[in-house]
Amino acid sequence: MHIFSRVVNAIRSSAAYAVVTIWVILFGPLGLILTRFTRQTRTLYALGRAGARLGLAIAGIRFHVTGLEHVQHDRPTVYYANHTSNIEPPIIFLSLISTHPQLKAVYKAELRTVFPILRTAFDVAGFVPIDRSNRDQSISALQGASDSIRSGNSFLIFPEGTRNRGDGLLPFKKGGIVMAIMADAPLVPVAVRGARTAMQKGSLFIRPVTVHVTIGEPIVTATRTLDDRDTVIQDARNALFDLLLKS
Repeated sequence: MHIFSRVVNAIRSSAAYAVVTIWVILFGPLGLILTRFTRQTRTLYALGRAGARLGLAIAGIRFHVTGLEHVQHDRPTVYYANHTSNIEPPIIFLSLISTHPQLKAVYKAELRTVFPILRTAFDVAGFVPIDRSNRDQSISALQGASDSIRSGNSFLIFPEGTRNRGDGLLPFKKGGIVMAIMADAPLVPVAVRGARTAMQKGSLFIRPVTVHVTIGEPIVTATRTLDDRDTVIQDARNALFDLLLKS
């Protein structure tokens, strides 16, 4: 039975990768063309969400969301989450869709080399790449992201900076938290449970599971300055750690 399950998971995973790749190749250019003519990114986002839903469904991934009352409806916000798997970003985007249909993200610049169409789509959508090996680029990118928040956009960040193989949380990188402080944006923790079981780091197989997403209470940064960044980082990390224990 164990061998049979592994075979089924391999088939489902391969099908999910194939379908999502075809989706991106077919609908990515269409979304970019429509965005250029309409000067709006709604269609691009809608196509992206549809592809994400399709890929997750084929792989057998379901998700359940609690704490939606903490989603900030009336102000731009920085949502930050733990990171154990590649399936977390699409799940969080879909979890926040009703309030933030055009949520932005800060992401590692290395991902820009993976798929040229996605790279262009990320740029058009206003996602912000961070190259941690280039301090000047990082500072400029975070300033641009802060300006985007001030203009009304909300962001998703993964402050651990990389996928976590173990329990608990890795030390937080400062960039995303500093970005929120600069923009006076609240920080909202998002705890994700089950994603590591679905897709472990280093594995291409996706196991069918139900992922649990818990959204926590906001941390106010409007009264904080950059001098407070270490305290805010610790407060944010503690809040997410507590949320993971309770979820």
